[in-house]
Amino acid sequence: MRRRTVATAAAGSAVALCLAGAPAVQAASSYSDPVPQARVWVTTVDRAELLHERSPVPFTAHDTSQVTIRVDPSATYQSMDGFGAALTDSSAAVLSSLPQAQRDATMRSLFDPVQGIGISFLRQPVGSSDFTASPTHYTYDDVAPGQTDFPLAHFSVAHDEAQVLPLLRQAKALNPSLKVMATPWSPPAWMKTGDSLVGGRLKDDPAVYDAYARYLVRFVQAYAAAGVPVDYLSVQNEPQNRAPKAYPGTDMPVRQEVAVIEALGPMLQAASPRTKILAYDHNWSTHPDDVATTPPGESPETDYPYEVLDSPAAQWVAGTAYHCYSGDPGAQSALHAAHPGKGIWFTECSGSHGPTDTPAQVFRGTLTWHARTLTVGTTRNWAKSVVTWNVALDSTGGPHNGGCDTCTGLVTLQPDGSVTTDAEYYTIGHLSKFVQPGAVRIASSSYGTPGWNGQLTDVAFRNPDGSTALVVHNENDDPRSFTVAQGGRSFDYTLPGGSLATFTWPRSRVLDDKLDLLDTSGATATASPAGEGPAAAVDGDGSTRWSSGQAQAPGQHLTVDLGERTHFRRVSVDSGGNLGDYARSWALSVSDDGTTWRTVATGVGTGQVTDVDVPRTRARYVRITSTGSSGSWWSIADLRFYD
Repeated sequence: MRRRTVATAAAGSAVALCLAGAPAVQAASSYSDPVPQARVWVTTVDRAELLHERSPVPFTAHDTSQVTIRVDPSATYQSMDGFGAALTDSSAAVLSSLPQAQRDATMRSLFDPVQGIGISFLRQPVGSSDFTASPTHYTYDDVAPGQTDFPLAHFSVAHDEAQVLPLLRQAKALNPSLKVMATPWSPPAWMKTGDSLVGGRLKDDPAVYDAYARYLVRFVQAYAAAGVPVDYLSVQNEPQNRAPKAYPGTDMPVRQEVAVIEALGPMLQAASPRTKILAYDHNWSTHPDDVATTPPGESPETDYPYEVLDSPAAQWVAGTAYHCYSGDPGAQSALHAAHPGKGIWFTECSGSHGPTDTPAQVFRGTLTWHARTLTVGTTRNWAKSVVTWNVALDSTGGPHNGGCDTCTGLVTLQPDGSVTTDAEYYTIGHLSKFVQPGAVRIASSSYGTPGWNGQLTDVAFRNPDGSTALVVHNENDDPRSFTVAQGGRSFDYTLPGGSLATFTWPRSRVLDDKLDLLDTSGATATASPAGEGPAAAVDGDGSTRWSSGQAQAPGQHLTVDLGERTHFRRVSVDSGGNLGDYARSWALSVSDDGTTWRTVATGVGTGQVTDVDVPRTRARYVRITSTGSSGSWWSIADLRFYD
């Protein structure tokens, strides 16, 4: 992230109609001098609104006592590559079965940024996956059992020319910004122990590693020649899934992935410099089933991505790809902290359903889980992409050959021939339609968590054209009212329970604050009373907090050590989503040594956020002290410093 550093430390409506009449989302690249309005699109859990544009709301200059989401464009994090799903063999079969006019309308609804949701990232299987329409699994170099093909004389992507590649070319024509990632579920069987696409490992032979690397390069070259350049490539889908359910899969321990990448890297750089290698491509944490199937005497390699990035192969790796089926998005931030120079991409998660779930239950459950965990959760944890599984499936969740029989797609082909939109269409669409490739995530105060705490959770982006996109999810079942603030202006809004919304507004001198948010990642904090976790007040996470643990009383205080003497002009005290927890009155003091203090401001609290503006002050230690009394606890979710 680019911030000034102060210290360092270790089933429903037809898809063709879903966005009928929706205008293009554009903003001027130059500043807009008048106070802008925010446009807003909402999706509700009862499908009453599906990416529905409501009336715009103006920014005004007024105080608020509501939960406040503050947007800070001065603090920037990762750049975004795109959002989407996978055009699997099954998805291609479903889409190709549609009459031409209906297929074109469905593709527009998926990929056109104006008439649809503008999918901007696709993850493509290299050969067969479980979502394969053909009765036989395949790669691009299959030979008879017992034979080999080290020269790759039988290599061909002719299978994909029938359905997959024509649709990929159409998708790229609809959205020229579309990025493509390629992922194999298995090398050709002749390269593997067991001579099968299902299970087994690569034969432990340098000649096999070399052949597999050349196989992947040939794929990249063939797709580029077919008009579909590959931007990213991983060497194995879910390398710790040792027992795939009757579909292609490969147990690829770290040492083998490293060996393949070391062979592949130089070849790929020479043949296709645009194509970057991503490591791992598996869950946030090693799934218990994968730990249980570890061969005797071998490590379960629960730190798999760390091992790859710590190896010599890391020089060829752009970053790491993650899936959602075990763990939580916080694993992405942990890896970023250890390897900040490497990117993170989120590349697979499918909605699913139980045997007795109604369509309404599936929609609601998928929308809310994906909204908080993927739409917001992955992006707030450094993901440069958010990618779900199948773009399209039929009403039985297929066709598929092994693997998942409860998966859902972005759109579904119904028995009557109509195509309907699923929850994932909207959890992706609330990003892909409004967040342009190359956008940068910016700071915004968020109070929800991927684990559900009933609060508001959000993520914000600054687009290349200067506009801002803020995505907000109301985790609660009840409506929640809140304020969105930027640069001294704000607007109030209320979202229905469980709903997802995107707000956009153009760049404006009125909104862009003259102050920059300082990076306090190296700061530490203590408190009296110690209460609940003083460190949470300076962790930059509004969903965590320090709380006094007792009624407010004069003399209670929180002290922050910035690590070095630092200039600041504003201290913003945010008590978080529990609105009664603000200090009723307070004093702000500073110190150079932590012993001798001078008071620089006093005041009365009136709500969640208290901005304390002071003449430009330089100090290492800052203390906020309660000078009043209240039966409410005193909480600080975030203490932010500006200069």
